[in-house]
Amino acid sequence: MKSRDNLVRLKSFQVNEKRRQLQQLEMMMAEFERMSKELEHQITLEEKKSGISDPNHFAYPTFAKAARQRADNLQVSIRELKVQQEAAELALEEAEAEFSKAAALEERDSSSVRARA
Repeated sequence: MKSRDNLVRLKSFQVNEKRRQLQQLEMMMAEFERMSKELEHQITLEEKKSGISDPNHFAYPTFAKAARQRADNLQVSIRELKVQQEAAELALEEAEAEFSKAAALEERDSSSVRARA
């Protein structure tokens, strides 16, 4: 009995941990998106200020080049985080299924004990 109760608590903890990890990934992705949009805005402003919007032009602003590279790197990171998010969602589904099984076993055991009493 006690071990089943501990198992249910362990599975509940695991589900909560998977949810927390998933939320953390989502927050990171949202932050990277925000940063990328801000960089794109800064690039646009810099291009307007210099009057040059062609990155291959010899006088293209250095800041805009660097910001464009950073924005590209953020997009790569976002794509990688999406892959991690999909894996985390699968792990959460598995943890929830295991928790449901453990809770059902605990319920079955506790109802059989009550029936005997």
